[in-house]
Amino acid sequence: MFIHIGNGNVIQSKDVIAIIDYQSISSSVIMGEMIKAWKKEKKIVGPKSNAKSVIVTENQIYYTTVSVSTLKKRTGITQGISNEQDFSDEISL
Repeated sequence: MFIHIGNGNVIQSKDVIAIIDYQSISSSVIMGEMIKAWKKEKKIVGPKSNAKSVIVTENQIYYTTVSVSTLKKRTGITQGISNEQDFSDEISL
């Protein structure tokens, strides 16, 4: 399945490792270091200005103006999360 992530970019949903709110990156030292390293390698795509989300794949980081909630709907992640919650009650430890 392909996901339109805005700014003329389309990626495969199987390549998505993480979808992160852009504002949370500034509060994470580890994410900041990762962004700097990938920027040096020119593996960042999309405009940083007006970015709402950051999508991490194995080979690229994408800045996008599309919100995290919209991207999750496009990938079907929301459905997967709700299914996991349904099954968690059935597990006995």
